[in-house]
Amino acid sequence: MVKLTGPGLSSAASGSLADTITFSKCKGQHYLRKHSKPANPRTAPQTSPRAIMRFLSQAWTALPDPQKASWQPRATTLNVSPYHAFLHANLRRWSQFRAPSQTDPASETGTQPYATFFKCYGGSGCAYIELKIYTLHNGWGFILFRSTAPTFPTGPTNALRLFPITETGTIYYTDPDLTPGTYYYNARHFTTEGLLAAEEGEKSALVT
Repeated sequence: MVKLTGPGLSSAASGSLADTITFSKCKGQHYLRKHSKPANPRTAPQTSPRAIMRFLSQAWTALPDPQKASWQPRATTLNVSPYHAFLHANLRRWSQFRAPSQTDPASETGTQPYATFFKCYGGSGCAYIELKIYTLHNGWGFILFRSTAPTFPTGPTNALRLFPITETGTIYYTDPDLTPGTYYYNARHFTTEGLLAAEEGEKSALVT
């Protein structure tokens, strides 16, 4: 809807009309431009916060009661719920590029899963990823990273998605809405106690 200011028939308007034109104002001057839909940013710095929040919020409901109870002392100190204490601590760990932990405090121990970054290949406007888990051990999740440049350092700024590990088998993921070009991916897994593994090894995908 277009909003008018001033007297009737004023040209000082704001808003979009029929998803075709947009009335705007810049430095006191009113102008008209072609309407464009807001983009859904999928750059790594924008997807990373969504990735960790999605993983943590979904992971909490699946935690066994003893793990949830370990967050009560921190929750009491912060005067929040155990769930919010879990989020608070693990988001802070993530900002330091430390893997999330199911328990508090994080011991950063455990046996890593026998798993591998299996395949990566491109398609039309997307890339296809396969992560294969052979043995669970103390594995809790996989972190998938993406870059447009090769030999890139993995970190929170280029983390694309966190996948929970719940059973052996292959995790299939499609990275959508990509412009043509070569994309580079890497992966690292982590244990329930927040121990982060080494990089699996970089792979590339040619997107057409």
